[in-house]
Amino acid sequence: MVLKDIMAISGQPGLFKFIAQGKNAIIVEHLETKRRGSAFNTARVSSLDEITVYTQKEDMPLGKVFDLIFEKENGGPAIDFRSDPEKLKSYLGEVVPDYDREKVYNSDIRKILQWYNILQGLNLLVKEEPEPKEKPGEEKPEKTGKENKPSEVTEKKKEPSGKKKSSPEKPEPSGKKKSTKPKSK
Repeated sequence: MVLKDIMAISGQPGLFKFIAQGKNAIIVEHLETKRRGSAFNTARVSSLDEITVYTQKEDMPLGKVFDLIFEKENGGPAIDFRSDPEKLKSYLGEVVPDYDREKVYNSDIRKILQWYNILQGLNLLVKEEPEPKEKPGEEKPEKTGKENKPSEVTEKKKEPSGKKKSSPEKPEPSGKKKSTKPKSK
């Protein structure tokens, strides 16, 4: 799942989409109501891309958990997040069998299922396409040298204000150079 720009803000219900960075806050848009607002730097903002679920082996990214729920439900909604806590635990146990039952609380499971249902209802659960890997027999297309060369930019030095730029001396037409020594009388 692509969750990079989707955020949860503590104390505010629902999920938000990152719009822009302000001076002292970020501009976000509520996914369901489409209302825009600011999340100041005092608010705890978490990108769903950075959230993981504790497991017995390695922590699993939230996007991977959403993928597993999506596969289990064939693209449909998950169970209601307000269900009985035992039902929620057994549901997450079916999806992620090795999740850490001591570290993952009921409130965490509720959030996961609520967020999944919000994203599923808005058709935002799009699987990431893995980049095609090269086969051993295939050759890479050759690059021309032009793609990686930085463009040449010449910079002109600015003269301090008030001073005029001196022009270089031009040779006289007869081929003789001007003497820079002052003539004595």
